[in-house]
Amino acid sequence: MKPLRPDDHINEGRRTALKAAGAGLAVAFLWTAGAGPAMAAMSARRQDADAAVAAADGNPAFAPNAFIRIDEDGKVRLAMPSAEMGQAIYTGIAMLLAEELGVGMDQITIEHAPASDALYGQPLLGGGQITGGSTSTRGQWQVLREAGAVAREMLVAAAAAQWRVQASECSVARGVITHGASGRTLGFGAVATAAGKLPQPATVTLKDRKDFTLIGKPMRRVDSPDKVNGSTQFGIDVKVPGMKFAAVRTSPELAGMLGAVDDRAARAIPGVVAVLKLDNAVAVVGDNYWAAHKGLDALAITWTPGVNANLDTATLIDALKQSSSNGPALVGRKPKGEAPSGGKRVDAEYVTPMLAHAPMEPLNATVHVTPGKCEVWTGTQVPTRVVAEAARICGIPADAVTVHNQYLGGGFGRRLETDQAEQAIAFAKQVAYPLKVIWSREEDIRHDRVRPLYFDRISATLDGNGKPVAWHQRITSGTVLGRWLPGALGKDGMDSDAIECAADTPYVIDYSLVEWIRHDMPPGLIVGWWRGVGPTHNLWVIESFVDELAHAAGKDPLAYRRAMMAPGSRPLGVLDLAAAKIGWGAPLPARCGRGIAVASPFGSHVSLAVEVEVTPQGIVKLRRAVVAIDTGIVINPSSIQAQMEGGIVFGLSAALFNGITLKNGAIQQSNFHDYRSLRINETPPIEVHIVDSGEAPGGIGEVGTAIAAPALANAIFAATGIRLRELPVARTALSVPDALKQVAEVSPRAEDAA
Repeated sequence: MKPLRPDDHINEGRRTALKAAGAGLAVAFLWTAGAGPAMAAMSARRQDADAAVAAADGNPAFAPNAFIRIDEDGKVRLAMPSAEMGQAIYTGIAMLLAEELGVGMDQITIEHAPASDALYGQPLLGGGQITGGSTSTRGQWQVLREAGAVAREMLVAAAAAQWRVQASECSVARGVITHGASGRTLGFGAVATAAGKLPQPATVTLKDRKDFTLIGKPMRRVDSPDKVNGSTQFGIDVKVPGMKFAAVRTSPELAGMLGAVDDRAARAIPGVVAVLKLDNAVAVVGDNYWAAHKGLDALAITWTPGVNANLDTATLIDALKQSSSNGPALVGRKPKGEAPSGGKRVDAEYVTPMLAHAPMEPLNATVHVTPGKCEVWTGTQVPTRVVAEAARICGIPADAVTVHNQYLGGGFGRRLETDQAEQAIAFAKQVAYPLKVIWSREEDIRHDRVRPLYFDRISATLDGNGKPVAWHQRITSGTVLGRWLPGALGKDGMDSDAIECAADTPYVIDYSLVEWIRHDMPPGLIVGWWRGVGPTHNLWVIESFVDELAHAAGKDPLAYRRAMMAPGSRPLGVLDLAAAKIGWGAPLPARCGRGIAVASPFGSHVSLAVEVEVTPQGIVKLRRAVVAIDTGIVINPSSIQAQMEGGIVFGLSAALFNGITLKNGAIQQSNFHDYRSLRINETPPIEVHIVDSGEAPGGIGEVGTAIAAPALANAIFAATGIRLRELPVARTALSVPDALKQVAEVSPRAEDAA
């Protein structure tokens, strides 16, 4: 998901997220040298909304904005605007607040924020309460620090008034206000009520970077202890009094419908209490999940074929190729001047497969529908969308819907969708008790909202020195943005996600034309956000093709890239760092190779170098991975390291093994045996080198995934001489030993191995 540029919306983000009363607040922020003042307006409407939230939240002594609650006992509670799905955002956001508020991380209790775009909208995603697009830290970096600074100033003002001293004579540490001259102290709780009666400060000054005590330091995750001891509640763990369990089965054929159901055997199973039906699905309800699951397996179901009965993957690819040749193309990047004449032309075609998300926690939702009300417990990246869908399905106002967000057992974009909640609500409408609906792993994968299938035609013209003087990429795919948020498409219908990292690359090529052709998938085959989305496709194509150009020009792939990049640029910095750390150019054993890729996705700059060995049987062994990441100012280096490691493993797993395929209109993959991840013994050592450039924070959660495939493919070429233009690796020529005979007994050329 492509966010709006932070510099376009920084004031709007503060205006919509810092909910204080009064006319306006001038904020002087000093995180980089020369930074000027930034304005953050506040509205009475947001103040009223805060009062309502505070009252519903136990009416704390002090609630200066939607994020902070301070009780009379000094307890600090943070209403977390983003969903935690393993990316450690609860830790990172808490660090921002703690830094400016003046408390320790151990003094903050984190609570899931209620569903509210008005209070918790993500400024980089149009103001919706959305966790996605690697925007959480970027979007909240200024907002949460300002919220903490406002609260701190008000608490200090209350203490200073009680002591009859100047606020400037006071300091704050670990939730205690100290008057320097007299040594008197007051805890936050002691002045919370008084602070709540004060007007908002006219100005606050955020800390200079040199004064940070938390930001930039390694920090343990705040959610780890509860996850280790098993007390963390994910959506699948929810328990509600009187709750029943439902196991579901949806038509295997995408767009198929439910026909006849013989449920006599199912109803005879102890613990089965009901069989429920929708147009395209059936559920068995039980006193426990095992009874429901057994009952589901006992059903005799007849499905009614739909329009996809004969659909397969080859047909989809052929249709994309036809659209690429004939469909109307939208221009995502216009070239400068006229196309140069002459030179050596290089052409290639790439196919990028559909992918499932396969989070460890299968999709689930618990729903209780009562007259005029609906209550939902689920782990979601879009709580306000769940509210809207519940209101629509139940025919009630949105304010009659309550969504209790939970920890997410993995998201990767899948929980940006609401289909599992919609289905659970539709089933729950048919019963009087709370109903927990759990999708099996098979249902989860076979009815995913998959990453789009892409077909690319790409070409370049090289001058006499082998440098590209013309570049043309034509992308053909379905549109996630056009389905998920049609109003966000460009005026001409352009999907900005489809061309992300293609319309803007690190390379300086004057004549560069990037086009996109929209090719909608058949009904029922729904495309969705997948970790990295557009960049995962575009970087694999572009960085693989740049490698092709380097070899066509007889150049070293690293030197070739460097020659096309602006001197002193941040992408060049990470490219050089990754190459140096992996030992680019050093000799390698036979059948081994190194590959490298560089890009600037999600506001960050990253380069990944991968070293592989390919056996004569076509087995790819991952020897090393070295990544250099410049994500601007570093909040928590521990989280950056973990996210880069996890993202790279996620991306390498997809590139090596995975692709969703169709047969007779049904997804063929079903579980981790045929949709797999790297195992521990297959995972390479991963070195993470962090560049703290001090610039505005960039995204991190999807960066490692997006850069993984091209670095891997380039390393495989260096080891074997086989250029991959289709993924996954497991379905390519490498899986056929005969294809490797030509390189089985010889070392790769020195420049390829490098």
